[in-house]
Amino acid sequence: MQAGRLIVFEGPEGAGKTTQLRLLASALERAGRRVITLREPGGTPLGDSIRALLLDTVHEMTPEAEALLFMASRAEIVRLKVDPALVDGVIVLMDRFFLSTYAYQIAGRGLDENQIRQANAIATGGLIPDLTIVIDVPPSDGLARATARRGPDRMERSGDDFHSRVSAAFSLFATDDWQRKHPECGPIVKVDGAGAPPEVQARIAGALAQKLPTEFGMLADAHVK
Repeated sequence: MQAGRLIVFEGPEGAGKTTQLRLLASALERAGRRVITLREPGGTPLGDSIRALLLDTVHEMTPEAEALLFMASRAEIVRLKVDPALVDGVIVLMDRFFLSTYAYQIAGRGLDENQIRQANAIATGGLIPDLTIVIDVPPSDGLARATARRGPDRMERSGDDFHSRVSAAFSLFATDDWQRKHPECGPIVKVDGAGAPPEVQARIAGALAQKLPTEFGMLADAHVK
């Protein structure tokens, strides 16, 4: 049985992660690969309830409570959805994973990095993504996209300074030095999110084909659209 792969889409608010994840899932299905798409927080009954709490604009919460709620949702989705799919040879496409916690709760909220990394190790059980794709857009552009689709949620209302810190963190994560110091995150590649969705999709297909040619080389060969 061909091994499953875990591919994660990350980036600031409104980066276009969900659109690109769906485009990739469709391309892989056309190529005959089994794929599931999941999102964080959410993806399980408990995770969906946690998602509602985290994004609710009515209730405020401390940064520590926020981080632990994300971890609880993550522990559920890894054990119940991600691990079984990978064992079964399925390609798992995740809309956010623990790199978001490093960006939003460590860089954005200022929580202690060592404590977050330890909690994350419990939540993931040591699971490492095969590749994380960070879609890079200016924070102001991304927020404008996100709020145009709907009213801003609790995370999106955290202020310009917060979102600037988050965006800067995502850019830092793609550097070789940061990745050497954080092996639990696996390989990370930054992709320019500017332009129409097909343009961004072509960049993502190229990155996947370069980093994991055995599984994703056909994306570049087929000139996926």
